[in-house]
Amino acid sequence: MSSSDAKLMSKPAAKSAAKVAVSTASKPAASKTVSSTVSKIAAQIAARMASAKAPVATAAKEAPAPKIIRTYSPPVQPMAPELPVVRHKYQVGETVYFTSPNFGRASASGTYTVIKLLPSESDDYQYRIKSSGEAFERVAKESQLDRV
Repeated sequence: MSSSDAKLMSKPAAKSAAKVAVSTASKPAASKTVSSTVSKIAAQIAARMASAKAPVATAAKEAPAPKIIRTYSPPVQPMAPELPVVRHKYQVGETVYFTSPNFGRASASGTYTVIKLLPSESDDYQYRIKSSGEAFERVAKESQLDRV
């Protein structure tokens, strides 16, 4: 083992490599190549262990951390354009003329009173209507009703 190899290794690794080199020196020439290979490997291991113990330069020391910008209010999403509020065309208690659909009974057409406002179905609002001549109520779409 050369003196440069011993300098690269730490003390315990250098001692063990020296023991291997001394014990193999008395053996035939074939074992000398094995011992030189072993000593090279021991030197590499010792070098790696020494470099692992060396302080590592961190990137934090080289570049400053980005500056944090603090805001006083939370971020706000842009407002959507206001859509016009569409309301029912007819009110409760109003008298309307109901036109029945073509497939229904023609006798259903006539004058009705709006009893209740119902939610829309697609684009048409719905109403619960009642005729004075009938005992039951109907549901009609706004497109089927006209003012009287």
